[in-house]
Amino acid sequence: MPAGPQAEANLTVGAAAALSPAQRDRIEAAAFRKLVEHLRARSDVQNIDLMNLAGFCRNCASRWYQEAAAEQGVALETPSAREIIYGMDYKAWQAKHQKDASSEQKAAFAASNPDH
Repeated sequence: MPAGPQAEANLTVGAAAALSPAQRDRIEAAAFRKLVEHLRARSDVQNIDLMNLAGFCRNCASRWYQEAAAEQGVALETPSAREIIYGMDYKAWQAKHQKDASSEQKAAFAASNPDH
């Protein structure tokens, strides 16, 4: 996955095309909060597995949050962005939930994310 900001997805297709920009922003924000809630609840799912299967992880989400904040003129440091996504201090989350990656997970990561 290439580093740096990614192009914003065009979500104004289908029924979403009829929404006002404010409605779309509120709906997208609510969906994002649900995604974050789900990632927090599924601490059993390791970041490396998310990367291997979906091409993103909690750290990616925190980086996207940080980038979105910067676009709004809000300076947000990486630890603060990670705390927003993880729901706790990143180091504390790692100590509580992160397991050592297996050699198979590491090999799959290297194969599917050569630029990461």
